[in-house]
Amino acid sequence: MPDAIIKLLRASLGDRLLTDPADCHAYGYDNSKLQGQPVAVALPTTHEQVVSVVRACHELGTPLIARGQGTGTTGATVPLDTHSVVISLTDMNRLIELDRDNRLMVVEPGMSNEQVQQAAAEQGFFWPPDPTSAAVCTIGGNLAYNSAGPRAVKYGTPRDNTLGLRVVTGDGRTLRTGVRTTKGVVGYDLTRLLIGSEGTLGIITEATLKLTPLQPARRTLRAEYRDMQGAAEAVANIMASPVTPCALEFMDGNAIDMVRDELGDALTEGSGALLIIEVDGLASQIDELAQQVSDCARTAACLAIHQANSAAEVSALWQVRKALSPALRRVAPKKINEDVVVPVSRIPALVDTLSALSKKHHIHIVNFGHAGNGNLHVNLLYDPDDAGQQKNAEACLEDVFSRVLELGGTLSGEHGVGLVKRDWVAREIGADSLQLMHAIKRQFDPKGILNPGKALPQDDR
Repeated sequence: MPDAIIKLLRASLGDRLLTDPADCHAYGYDNSKLQGQPVAVALPTTHEQVVSVVRACHELGTPLIARGQGTGTTGATVPLDTHSVVISLTDMNRLIELDRDNRLMVVEPGMSNEQVQQAAAEQGFFWPPDPTSAAVCTIGGNLAYNSAGPRAVKYGTPRDNTLGLRVVTGDGRTLRTGVRTTKGVVGYDLTRLLIGSEGTLGIITEATLKLTPLQPARRTLRAEYRDMQGAAEAVANIMASPVTPCALEFMDGNAIDMVRDELGDALTEGSGALLIIEVDGLASQIDELAQQVSDCARTAACLAIHQANSAAEVSALWQVRKALSPALRRVAPKKINEDVVVPVSRIPALVDTLSALSKKHHIHIVNFGHAGNGNLHVNLLYDPDDAGQQKNAEACLEDVFSRVLELGGTLSGEHGVGLVKRDWVAREIGADSLQLMHAIKRQFDPKGILNPGKALPQDDR
């Protein structure tokens, strides 16, 4: 079988097919630290080459996994079968069109988020999704995971900011979904269905992105609190007010400790949690907007609110937030990182639960995330080589997920499901809904070659 698929792929890709195991090894893992070994790696540069790769894999029933830069954390791009082919879309990185008058941009999936933002900014626009890994993560990956970032609290996720897609299905058909207008209701919304499907329904080769005008003014604030509960109360207050911030980030006391060196002496003594709050708007309005948000943030537990007064201070604030994930991985390389979401009004209840579970299971928990969406990154730090800690961490995670669902939440906000969370999906999604999702999968991918074993639990039909 490997010889047959390699022969077919070589005919359409030539030297843009990797088959040496050492070359392929680098395409077998993502930021989950899980590792697989594909039999070959396809490096297409055109839509037509993607079609030929998919058709070859469909003909022979060969598993095919699409990937970008591999910044995902759930193993969604890790091949599970040693006969799998990985298709890397990073060389499909062209800006096809930027239509200023209609506020849209057409791009290939290999463009990085940062490249898209730079091109849009030259015309006075931005694309709202801004994951922490924006400098390297690709648009295709953003769409595959529906990855958002801080600005989602005001401007929405990729599903809210993508007008249409060009996609290759699992049997090699080409679909064009969506519209080039901000309104459109003809047919089913396949665009939103495909976004977040983690490459299990189709491979995106082109995306039409909806752009938003850059606001001329911005204010960035840091609010400090005695404890997590006080900060969570402030988040609920802010999100119930008429002024929606363009970012509302949360860090608990343990997270602060991880980056205390970067903060230096800036923190007020006794700070056990902080919020990074950003508002944007017209220059004539920005002072009033910042004041209204500050007023909402001043709960009884608030110790101080500081405003960044220069571009350097703003950058320093965000660098502290972006330094968290790398710092945590250095301390606990195999930590459990879950991006759960609850309704904003229930963040205080979740925070209370996490504090109690940390004590109950003797597991160090670090929390941060996009509080304005109720999206908290819950990090369980433990030593996986210690059987006792491993058992405690698994029990703790079970309790975390149970409480999130009790609070009306969801088990993943933007990291996706991939392999890491696949076996938990049935806890959230009912049997009838899962059956329908499997049926949809079969329509898009009759032989089940696209990223098999990811996103959904096994189909027992």
